[in-house]
Amino acid sequence: MAGRIGRAVALAAAMAMAGATSGAVAAADGGVPQGGAKADQIRAVLAGIRLPEGFRISLFALVPGARHMAVGPQGKVLFVGSRGSGVHAVDLTATNGERRVWRFAPDVAFSVPNGPCFAPDGTLYVAEVNRIRAFANAESEAARPAPPSREVVAEGDLAPAGETGGHNARVCRIGPDGRLYVAIGQPHNVPPKAKLALYAERGLGAIVRMDRDGGHREIYASGIRNSVGLDFNPADGTLWFTDNQVDLMGNTIPPGEIDRATAAGQNFGFPWYGGGAVRTREYADDPVPPGVVFPQVEMDAHAADLGMVFYLGTTWPAPWRGGIFSAQHGSWNRQPSIGARVMFTSVKPDGTAGATMVFAEGWRRADGSYAGRPVDVAELPDGSLLVSDDAVGAVYRIEWTQK
Repeated sequence: MAGRIGRAVALAAAMAMAGATSGAVAAADGGVPQGGAKADQIRAVLAGIRLPEGFRISLFALVPGARHMAVGPQGKVLFVGSRGSGVHAVDLTATNGERRVWRFAPDVAFSVPNGPCFAPDGTLYVAEVNRIRAFANAESEAARPAPPSREVVAEGDLAPAGETGGHNARVCRIGPDGRLYVAIGQPHNVPPKAKLALYAERGLGAIVRMDRDGGHREIYASGIRNSVGLDFNPADGTLWFTDNQVDLMGNTIPPGEIDRATAAGQNFGFPWYGGGAVRTREYADDPVPPGVVFPQVEMDAHAADLGMVFYLGTTWPAPWRGGIFSAQHGSWNRQPSIGARVMFTSVKPDGTAGATMVFAEGWRRADGSYAGRPVDVAELPDGSLLVSDDAVGAVYRIEWTQK
């Protein structure tokens, strides 16, 4: 369980180091402006966000196109991916004034660097559309225009040529076995049957794992349409992940999913199932692979469940500890729209999912449009929760106020 234990140790260590790392990390490019009318508009929206009693939400940083996040093991820098060509770094050591945000590795040509993740030794992995790069000592090197890096998976080797046009936001985690896990969405709403053999061979519509140098790559879990969030339960080492399911089947079907993989080689049912136990039209008459694993949680159809994290902190009340916080980006093709929320799923003592509830909402306007769209969630060393939003380009912070 090295990966998850490593995160817990890193969170504790970072809290102890906070005083020793005061002072903003210098920005190489002048930084991203943090004030002004945009910040005021976002704060006005946040004033209407509904949370359980005792919690508050605030603007943490303006980060262009903010997608998935990775908190450095030293607690000094937050790295934020995007659907564009840039990764941003956020100084976590500032104690007063505006927080510094800058473009990380501006001399590196990224392509949809959606998914950053950290190893306990401080190596930052950035999962792109068709490449994975590793940056050693990323927090210490964060201000350099071209920090030292290496290709873990070379450009063009993550997915076959011509198969990266859709569902190409990759996410990653270091597992309890110390290996790198990467979710790779397949590019179709429902793939044609002629593509299945290729996808099964290359790990599209799957979660793959590999050594941290890219070696010994293998498919860990298959039958996945488009996972854009994964994390390991620190209690038992099992892999949990979100999955966005089939569109154009109706407003209320099929459900989105939170899934649990308890061993390598499990199949989660896609494309024979479009979500939950709902069969797809395209594969309705085809035999289903044996032993399909059904979701732990069926989420609202088309709510677009993305990033997720197990909450390890002890500063929040007991009901929130050890459970899963997940971000819903919000639907684009159902009426009425749904999502743009942060959800919470409790975990039972036996390791299975308990109840799921809305934790933070209010970004969806009365007319169904969105004032913000949550993407990912991440825990800071002090136990507060960060929420990224790519629609407005911001990261929020949720805190427990009753000490």
